[in-house]
Amino acid sequence: MTANILITDDEHVIREGVKRTIKRAFPDITVHLAASAEEAVQILDQHPVDIVLTDILMPGIDGLEFMKMSRRRYPQAKWVVISAHSEFAYAQTAVRLGARDYLLKPIGKQRLVELIAQLAAEAKAESEQTAESEMMKRNLKYLREAVFQRLASGLDIGNMDIAPLFERYPDFHLVLAHLEEAVKPVHLEHFIIENVLSELVDRHGEGFVVNFDRQSLLGIVHFPSAAAQDALLTELKTHLGHYLKVPFHVTPSCKIADYRNIAAEVKKLRQASSVPGLDRPEGGDKAIEVALQYLKAHYNEELSLEKVASVVFLNPIYFSQLFKQKTGQGYKDYVISLRMEQAKELLRQQGLKLADIAERIGYGDVRHFTQVFRKKTNVTPTEYRQQFLAER
Repeated sequence: MTANILITDDEHVIREGVKRTIKRAFPDITVHLAASAEEAVQILDQHPVDIVLTDILMPGIDGLEFMKMSRRRYPQAKWVVISAHSEFAYAQTAVRLGARDYLLKPIGKQRLVELIAQLAAEAKAESEQTAESEMMKRNLKYLREAVFQRLASGLDIGNMDIAPLFERYPDFHLVLAHLEEAVKPVHLEHFIIENVLSELVDRHGEGFVVNFDRQSLLGIVHFPSAAAQDALLTELKTHLGHYLKVPFHVTPSCKIADYRNIAAEVKKLRQASSVPGLDRPEGGDKAIEVALQYLKAHYNEELSLEKVASVVFLNPIYFSQLFKQKTGQGYKDYVISLRMEQAKELLRQQGLKLADIAERIGYGDVRHFTQVFRKKTNVTPTEYRQQFLAER
């Protein structure tokens, strides 16, 4: 019987013990060992693995998270979780998420051998049926990635017609996820971004994800709505903030209607993400542009500086400085001015009470709204309405 098995467990004794049991029963089976999810990812990338045995609790990413992230990229692998009796509920959850089975510590040799025999036989039968189609899918993915890397870098792609690749996307956005340079290799972090971003692209739009370089990945996404784009960016930042241990940037592009503009947009995104805070001129302009659009759409909501800075993924202090530099107004003054302009439009409409107008522009208290309006215009809201009616 032949198969490739990966054992991921941070306990040396468990790893070696499971390996010995498997090799004694099945000498032809290849067994790989990993002490962490990071080591396991490298093995999965380098070797065709049929069966993964993973401990539930490991430092960094636990077994459940590791399995959820990996199933998309390695759909052929069969997962078995290893847990202590105290972690049995986790093992049950793992089975619901797609694990084929679980092994309780201390692991029984007969149970282990029977399970491996069953899964290895299944893997052999499936591999004979799917090997060719899987290879074609993998090759197409690598070809698409290679072509897109050249396209995004502004390099010649010869006579290749890639227009059909974008026929499904009449317009699309780019989402650049960039890892800052780190002392340690970022193989695991790269793997995490690819899987998380791919899942969110499928959930909130249509598109695909490609590796751009060692530090960056690009999502190409057609969003059905602005709300879908906001949701993807928010969830991506949240998930990566949870999983990644190194600094990162998430930078979206404007809407793109012609794939021939990709290289120019990627250049802007890379410049914007190369320094913390998007503090290149193009990146700063883009961030403030997005912030102004957000303010116009949400002026009646709670609009703290911190909240809007987080929308464009900027440090609040830097965002405040950049906002004043780009608009000529302090953030607070700009929001007040925006709301008062909206208030003037509403005051020109007959039948709206002051309380309704105050609420519509984000003020729960009429007295506070009146004070702010008077300070900004030198008249009260009622006086402004009377003046407008008199001039008609």
